[in-house]
Amino acid sequence: MGFTGVSFYVDWSLVEGNPGHVITDGIWSLDEFFDAASQAGLYLIARPGPYINAETTAGGIPGWVLRGQAVIRSDDPEYLNATAKYMSKLGQIIERAQITHGGPVIIVQPENEYSTWPGVTDFPNDMNRNYMEQVEEQLLAVGITVPSIVNDNLVMGYFAPGSGQGAVDIYAIDAYPMRYDCANPSVWPTYRFPYDWQVTHRQQSPTTPFAIAEFQGGSGEGWGGVTQDMCGQLVNEEAVRVVYKNNYSFGVKIFNIYMTFGGTNWGNLGYMGGHTSYDYGAAITEERAIWREKYSEQKLEANFLKVSPAYLTATPHLGANGTYGAPSSIAVTALLGNGTRTNLYVVRHADFTSTDNIQYTVELSTSIGDIKIPQLEGHLTLNGRDSKFHVTDYDVGGINLIYSSAEIFTWARGSGSTRVLILYGGAGETHEFALPSQLGKPTVVEGAGIEIKQCRSTWAVKWHVTPDRRIIRVADLEVYLLWRNEAYNYWVMELPASGPIANYSSPSKSLVVVKAGYLIRTADLTNKQLRLTGDVNGTTEIEVISSPATSLKGITFNGEVLQTSTTSNGKLKGTVRYNPPKLDIPDLSNLEWKFLDSLPEIQDSYNDSAWTPCTQNSTHNPRPLDTPSSLYSMDYGYHTGSLLYRGHFNANGQESNLWLNVSGGAGFGHSVWLNNTFLGSWFGSSANSTTVHNISLPSTLTQGSPYVVTVLIDHMGQDEEAPGTDAIKFPRGILNYGVSGHAQSDVSWKMTGNLGGEQYQDLIRGPLNEGGMYAERQGYHYPNPPSSKWKLSNPVKDGLSHAGVGFYAASFQLNIPSGWDTPMSVVFNNSINDSPQEHTRGNNYRCQLFVNGYQFGRYINNLGPQIAFPVPEGILNHERDNYIALTVWAQDKQGAKLGRLELVPTSLIRSGYNRPQAAQQPVWTKRAHPY
Repeated sequence: MGFTGVSFYVDWSLVEGNPGHVITDGIWSLDEFFDAASQAGLYLIARPGPYINAETTAGGIPGWVLRGQAVIRSDDPEYLNATAKYMSKLGQIIERAQITHGGPVIIVQPENEYSTWPGVTDFPNDMNRNYMEQVEEQLLAVGITVPSIVNDNLVMGYFAPGSGQGAVDIYAIDAYPMRYDCANPSVWPTYRFPYDWQVTHRQQSPTTPFAIAEFQGGSGEGWGGVTQDMCGQLVNEEAVRVVYKNNYSFGVKIFNIYMTFGGTNWGNLGYMGGHTSYDYGAAITEERAIWREKYSEQKLEANFLKVSPAYLTATPHLGANGTYGAPSSIAVTALLGNGTRTNLYVVRHADFTSTDNIQYTVELSTSIGDIKIPQLEGHLTLNGRDSKFHVTDYDVGGINLIYSSAEIFTWARGSGSTRVLILYGGAGETHEFALPSQLGKPTVVEGAGIEIKQCRSTWAVKWHVTPDRRIIRVADLEVYLLWRNEAYNYWVMELPASGPIANYSSPSKSLVVVKAGYLIRTADLTNKQLRLTGDVNGTTEIEVISSPATSLKGITFNGEVLQTSTTSNGKLKGTVRYNPPKLDIPDLSNLEWKFLDSLPEIQDSYNDSAWTPCTQNSTHNPRPLDTPSSLYSMDYGYHTGSLLYRGHFNANGQESNLWLNVSGGAGFGHSVWLNNTFLGSWFGSSANSTTVHNISLPSTLTQGSPYVVTVLIDHMGQDEEAPGTDAIKFPRGILNYGVSGHAQSDVSWKMTGNLGGEQYQDLIRGPLNEGGMYAERQGYHYPNPPSSKWKLSNPVKDGLSHAGVGFYAASFQLNIPSGWDTPMSVVFNNSINDSPQEHTRGNNYRCQLFVNGYQFGRYINNLGPQIAFPVPEGILNHERDNYIALTVWAQDKQGAKLGRLELVPTSLIRSGYNRPQAAQQPVWTKRAHPY
């Protein structure tokens, strides 16, 4: 893509789910990640928190911290002491990976968006500053020496260098101007679009480069919302052109896009406002596909900046409408040379949301005087929701490009003194550039429809953009004139260099430019042979546009020697054949599924003596108790997945009604039984985090007989946190209850969640991977459970005939040939009704998907929107056996069955990737003291 770095979070709640036990090996090890970054040549910005936000449950704060008394994200000693072991251990790991030790880490960010304190007018006050300083000190104490950075989401200069206690080395902001209304992706909000950040930054942090630590690269949706693809449409390639180039007009030097790749909230990682997918509509999809057009747009922009060092020293000026000869409907912002003669101009609509096509001309100063562009007759065009870079006196390796209205993708030095320059424009646009006349008259090498004319002391070249490529040559320079969508197929690769640069980006390294389709990963030159690795999704012609080799002799692609020929332009080309194998993908609906009732808790014979008694008569939670003893799950060490409560009482014959105030987070559901009689469910709503459920009892209870109320609750994760509000502590579980004819004290409660709670059982897959359902507590979601005596039942064909929870398990094999990258998703289709001869099954049900023991999907049939759950290779075994398990929770009395269940390859890529090694997948063994 042309970017030079990646930022990454570490989620504290995943590595210290059990207080005092910080686990950093296995899948929690960062060493392999650091090695991969070094191999790829990507610098890293480390973001260890302790609070990370990131749409994760409690923003990464472990549940055991939430049940304490201390205010989260404060200088309360209890809270700081809780963070100490984690921050020390993570800090030591990051310290070893710093660039000062030859590693990839170049910046560290303490905390995250620590710049909001509702109701406090003197933020940051002494307490805020003290806290921020102590988080920084935790990192400094273990030897962190790379710069620290802050991301101020209010753009108020908080913690900027020189601002006092808690100040960091680099002040940065973050912003999400496109917001989050994915349901209306064509509607661009206007109230968050920035116009003067360069002025603001000079006032707030004049000693540091303008930095944006997070800028909107996508958007998210929650339960009951729209699909992630619509979020991709909201923040699409048009938004990238307009709002990103607006950032460049401010002279931004550090620009971090959130997200470029989102991924998956596997194992209950997400907060209550998001579902399993964290695709985020990002440039790289959750399945690692790059089909979204904005990936290519970001590639064009990043590669331009990479070969434009004059940008780094240019002085940004305030944009203004109708300047530089443009009409008032056009805004032009200048970045004027400061030490170079290159000037850059960002051109956009005055109304950045405009969909109008505007004709315009500009008058720009150049080294040969002021020039009205285009010099030849006609005008330039700015299409709706577009923005452009125009340049003057741009250095192409010693050749002066007097001006160009077309945008620059890249330029490169070829063999000898040759140079290649690639310009592009949008479909239907007319563009013009000019070169000094002393170079000689340009000649057309390829294509037609080019007007070349001498104007003043320049040769002006004008063309109308069509899909057809044009090439002109003048002196030692070749200029490619491309349609923007054709430029998407061009790749700029840096050849490896000797240490310490090696694979990292450097302007001194040699560039290889190839036209090659879907993806080029790496390039190397050995004995005048260009060795490429990459991916193709169809038969692809590779053409070498520029190479430093004086006489290139051949091309290899993923180790295969290509048959090559020479184009009429003297370029070497070869063809990569795409002959996809026929895949044998099992039909999940027809596997041999084993079934187990996963709600034995409602049976008379069930013994809950091992459950946790709810006997705490006080809580540290900011929400006071409404009940004689706490029924907050976090008070008993249960912080994730499903929760189960059993309330015991003896009937007195006056019971007619039961009511419950239940909390589970946005989208949660619950179901209630009295003994084994189903009383009803709350099906869930994206708008409700809690609900009061009034239930009429079906019949008079037998006086003197014992009864048990069983409540199954879906814990959707904690909310995120504005500093100091402690909003993330809002409890899950039962907030209040009543049984008619009884005092609350007549009911004694027990509860359970994941087996062991904070002393969780699965140290490999982590503390959030499983919840409190019976099958999970037994570990049956692991491969090879003791299922020989389980009955056969199919979740699609049979399903459940009553409200309850069924556990379904099956195995299958895959044999995906080596060299083929085949992302796969498990897809749930909406329920279909039974045949008329059968009773209709309910549509209100919830599923959890486990693959080889890892929870990789939470599907809610009545809410959606997610039906497809990508499971990455390494969790899904592409060359051997796999184990799949489902919990199906029917919330309707009629039961439920799945409409359809499929394993779907989402693409079939002939790839040069390294096949992932499987994550650890321990199989079932009998657990200690399950119940």
